[in-house]
Amino acid sequence: MCPGCTRPQRNCICRLASPIDNRVEVLVLQHPDETKNAKNTAGLLLLSLKKSQYHIGEMFTAEDLHDWLFAGNKYPILLYPDTPDSEARGLCMPQPVTPYTQYSPEQLRLVILDGTWRKSRKMLYLNRSLQSLPRLTLGTTPASLYSIRKAHSENQLSTLEASCYALQQLEQQQIDYAPLLQAMQRFVAQQRTFIPIDN
Repeated sequence: MCPGCTRPQRNCICRLASPIDNRVEVLVLQHPDETKNAKNTAGLLLLSLKKSQYHIGEMFTAEDLHDWLFAGNKYPILLYPDTPDSEARGLCMPQPVTPYTQYSPEQLRLVILDGTWRKSRKMLYLNRSLQSLPRLTLGTTPASLYSIRKAHSENQLSTLEASCYALQQLEQQQIDYAPLLQAMQRFVAQQRTFIPIDN
């Protein structure tokens, strides 16, 4: 096993990492089912971003979440689409988003739920502290590069892609994430070599 990315040596992704000095810190909350998924892109994201951290779990204690979300007096923003049925399901409504342009990028923390749509939704429902966070939703984005994993629609993005586009938005295009997106293309190509070819 590679000590850097904890993957088998033949599937190591350390050499694919593209160092990025991101200004907005990223907090990845990863569903346990994703930890052993070879197609998961969060590992490459975390290896590449200078300011990032992650925690694994489905349900977290309120104390832990508070510490992770608000450490350093940062303003946390959850990257997640609107959930119009929140009130009907008895969930906390998200706080209105304070225009992030009022903050410097270094004052922000982007929160990512890493899992399938179903698993990430369950993580949201199980953790009230996440429900009330102000949210960032992505507008129009390029077509996904993530051709090795089944998507329900063409605009569904991998964790890495969604994070890059969100960071570009929060950092007002001041950091170039193209090298990291190109690294993901190499990651996809590497993963394809392990997919059996049907005769």
